[in-house]
Amino acid sequence: MSGCPNNHKESPFSHLVKTHPCFNSEAHFKFGRIHLPVSPSCNIQCKFCRRGFNKCEKRPGVSRGILTPDEAVNTVERALALCPDITVAGIAGPGDTLASDHALDAFALIHARFPQLINCLSTNGLLLEEKAQKIVDVGVKTVTVTVNAVNIQILQEICSHIVYQKQYLTGSAAARWLLLAQLKGIDKAAKLGLIVKINTVLIPGLNDGHVGEVARVTARVGASLINIIPLIPQNQMAHLSPPSCEDLNRARSNAEDHLPVFRHCQQCRADACGIPGSKTDLAAVLYDSPMQTFSHG
Repeated sequence: MSGCPNNHKESPFSHLVKTHPCFNSEAHFKFGRIHLPVSPSCNIQCKFCRRGFNKCEKRPGVSRGILTPDEAVNTVERALALCPDITVAGIAGPGDTLASDHALDAFALIHARFPQLINCLSTNGLLLEEKAQKIVDVGVKTVTVTVNAVNIQILQEICSHIVYQKQYLTGSAAARWLLLAQLKGIDKAAKLGLIVKINTVLIPGLNDGHVGEVARVTARVGASLINIIPLIPQNQMAHLSPPSCEDLNRARSNAEDHLPVFRHCQQCRADACGIPGSKTDLAAVLYDSPMQTFSHG
């Protein structure tokens, strides 16, 4: 299956998904999105994650700098002038969208000025449950939660630590707390009417035989879609190899027993802009003024 529900019955949110290029395979080639680099800090550390500021790397966790919420609204206006086919305003970093208030403040402003856009938030899920109602209140419609394992032993090999209410947790304690928060957050978000997509990074030797279980468990608590993306070897996982095409296909097939699978993810930067399927990124044109580069955790 390619993209959003084909073998699954039509859902109440199909009208939204049909114009979201990161949730629907056909929309991926027709509609645009802008990623606004608003969130400076993160409250967990995954061993494969390396955030930074530059213009050259094409991967999540990097941007040219950081926008303030007010700057984000003006950037959306300029982006729509460049690409009128943009239907989604998304915030996916370079830190976590819920680790600070910047993303929610930006979404509130964007929703007031551009109510026709789909506001889309990506998060690690640590604070999703406690901020779910605020997410709805500021006009967010779709949420992506990165869930790399639903087994404590596997997750503690992927996530090195979390910071929750000024507590620094590592090992199994961090993994247990994060997983519980993610599942409770997905459940609450779905019950509030948010469309929840799961992102799972496929890591050979760690979670490559576990993705079907991730899909099963997250579907049970309200997820509607899953996106399985290959590991980019870096940071503490720089020594690992990325999954093969066969590995990806096997994991996607296992996940598809439980959730529709999105297959066109390009692992975009936190400041990407344009129609993903067009392979033309307008970010260089859009972000042409100096941006802040304050600490992002």
